Amino acid sequence: MSITVIIDVLRESPILLLFVVIALGYPLGRLSVGGLSLGVAAVLFVGIAIGALHPNLKLPELVYILGLSLFVYTVGLSSGGSFFASLRKQGLRYNLLALVCIGAGLGLTILLRNVLGLKSTMAAGMFAGSLTNTPALANILEFLKHHVSGQNPMQNLVIPLQIMLAEPVVAYSLCYPMGVIGMILAMNLAQQFWKISFSQKSGNDAVEDRLLSATIRVITPPPNISLEQFREEHGWNVVFVRVRRGKTLRLAENDTRLQAGDRVSVVASAETVEAIAQTLGELTDEHLEYDRSALDFRRIFVSRRSLVGKTIAELRLDEQFGAVVTRVRRGDADLLAIPTMELHLGDRIRVVAPTDRMSDLTTFFGDSYKALSEIDLMTFGLGIAAGLLLGFIPFPMPGGEVFRLGFAGGPLIVGLVLGYFGRTGTLVWDMPFSANLLVRQLGLALFLAGVGTRSGYAFVNTFLQQGGLSIFLAGALITCAVVILALLLGRYVFAIPFDRLMGIIAGMQTQPALLGYAAEQTNNDEPSIGYTTVYPVATIVKILFAQLLLTSL
Repeated sequence: MSITVIIDVLRESPILLLFVVIALGYPLGRLSVGGLSLGVAAVLFVGIAIGALHPNLKLPELVYILGLSLFVYTVGLSSGGSFFASLRKQGLRYNLLALVCIGAGLGLTILLRNVLGLKSTMAAGMFAGSLTNTPALANILEFLKHHVSGQNPMQNLVIPLQIMLAEPVVAYSLCYPMGVIGMILAMNLAQQFWKISFSQKSGNDAVEDRLLSATIRVITPPPNISLEQFREEHGWNVVFVRVRRGKTLRLAENDTRLQAGDRVSVVASAETVEAIAQTLGELTDEHLEYDRSALDFRRIFVSRRSLVGKTIAELRLDEQFGAVVTRVRRGDADLLAIPTMELHLGDRIRVVAPTDRMSDLTTFFGDSYKALSEIDLMTFGLGIAAGLLLGFIPFPMPGGEVFRLGFAGGPLIVGLVLGYFGRTGTLVWDMPFSANLLVRQLGLALFLAGVGTRSGYAFVNTFLQQGGLSIFLAGALITCAVVILALLLGRYVFAIPFDRLMGIIAGMQTQPALLGYAAEQTNNDEPSIGYTTVYPVATIVKILFAQLLLTSL
């Protein structure tokens, strides 16, 4: 079968084209050359390569819009709580880093425009493409339409409108691919140069594989205070589980007061366990958890939707069932079950309770794997619809222009808000971890395949045009300068953990492909936190800066 026949078949069947791009890109992303692997971002480059074969060999616009909306909405849902917490803690630092780097990109764009003698339209498109911001490009085009054909035309602009509208698109298409490739290469090289390992998660809640169960013999009990007061006094993240006094084994409750000779079992990090042992007495070789004569333990799925968003303390398990939750497994992470932790659909909680109450606890939490495999399509559809509607709303900007959040910003912000609340009344917005991950990966694949095929032919052809190489190199220089500056400032000035820094760079670049790459490399949620923290501000600032480039001459 000739290449011409294959191209004709793919042109006639967009669905076939979509899955061919995904099927070729996924295994390609798994290949490692010198420690570098593209991951899911390879789908983008396969799309560019296939799209370059023919001008009509591209997926419908709906494909990448749908994929983008699904991806950012599910990212927002999973990151809502962490996003608002980071705003209170370190969000200002993260956004300051992004603003400094985007500002540097603007300054370099102005310098290169003057050196190369570029038109302001080309410079604005180059800026939007090298920082991969489609909303900025859309705003550039709207700005030109308004000021060229409106009542207040720009001075000295006598070039036909259609030609003028094509110029930023050409520059954008030349710079966009390197805006992704350059970032991925820079992050991968920095990871190898700094010898970054993601074998352990970073952050306060990332305690996977570091929680210990230990039994401590009490020699110096706390002076007439309860276990809850003892924990708060020292500020320890610990769960006291069982207490053996003589031959009696019972659950450790908040108002329990320890006595000399007691054996108490705890679940905490290794450092905290050691500190508690030094304070109370000494570690023993006993394992109270092995005694299942009166108390038993079990892993239970949280599949009952009415429990979503409730904290462990609000469940009052000690009063209802005489039970205590020691750990929560969320995805691949084992988290300490502190009282303020909110439950999500799909959490696997480890419960310790009297043996005869285990069946009641199972019923209470649901423990249905089938229920966790289903998505509440009503709330999912409402959430996406609300995000798209928010994206359509015009917000006024200086100069009489308007700004829209678009198909990415709207669903992302709505997802963040709904993810933070988890539920409103009887409506549960939360999704099981596995379902969220599936929809997120599918959305990202659709987005990358759509963008790749739609930009491939324009990229190759405009690259070969006169002046195309200089714009391509200038855009690559802007991209590389911005990411290198972000990496150096993030590591040495702001002291941001590398996995979260990758997410901040992806958010600064407003690029879902980079977030997908970072999440795949780190195998944790830290990149999503960084991404969602800076994405809204970065989007707005880049739109403003692109418009500034048009009016700076």
